[in-house]
Amino acid sequence: MKNVDLFCFPFAGGNKYSYRDFEEFISPGVNMITMEYPGRGLRTKEEFMTNIDDLIDDLYNDIIKNIGKNEYAFYGHSMGGIMAFFLCKKLIAGKHKPPKHLFITGTTGPASNSRREKQRHLMSKEAFIQEIRDLDGCPEEVLNNDELLDYFEPILRADFRISETFMYTTTELLEIPVTVITGTDEDLKMEDIKLWQKETTHNIDFQQMPGKHFFILDYPAEIMGIVTNKIYRNNIVPSI
Repeated sequence: MKNVDLFCFPFAGGNKYSYRDFEEFISPGVNMITMEYPGRGLRTKEEFMTNIDDLIDDLYNDIIKNIGKNEYAFYGHSMGGIMAFFLCKKLIAGKHKPPKHLFITGTTGPASNSRREKQRHLMSKEAFIQEIRDLDGCPEEVLNNDELLDYFEPILRADFRISETFMYTTTELLEIPVTVITGTDEDLKMEDIKLWQKETTHNIDFQQMPGKHFFILDYPAEIMGIVTNKIYRNNIVPSI
């Protein structure tokens, strides 16, 4: 069994420890590497970014030092899924070997306009906190703690700004398989989820799991099982 590097991209407000619950379910041979965005975690002294091009450039400069030895795949949830997609495009444009699979959870296709409807990054503090609460991914002890909120709110707003303001343009299709998993109770339109199909020559494997936006926290074993199955057994939907 070949070693495969699985690069993981955090959701809004996340850091390199965001997927630590997944680690116990990683199969032998899969090396899980979670990326770190500026302004949080181990990079907390750096300024966080609000422009998608700047963040993709930052991720690109970091990841090109770590790809090449093993085959690799990308996984990202929500904002992380969008980052994984655009970084994949940049790597291909730079003539780097692309990931063998792209795993996306909890987000609509990049061509969707629905991500711009709420404009969370512009909400009042009260509305913003309620929105975070509705997403069901932030502990109440954080939402009820002014000191913790003062730290996390600017990071979350910056990340939401990236997700809600980037400009989408049609580019050459990916020639790699993609798996998209969403929660049955997420505030996402199915037609917008299906827009991922616009991005690859492969028929996408669309799946759903019970739960709201952070359903992934309830199904780490199942998600890692899907990842392993796709990587090692080449269980993909045939190309168009």
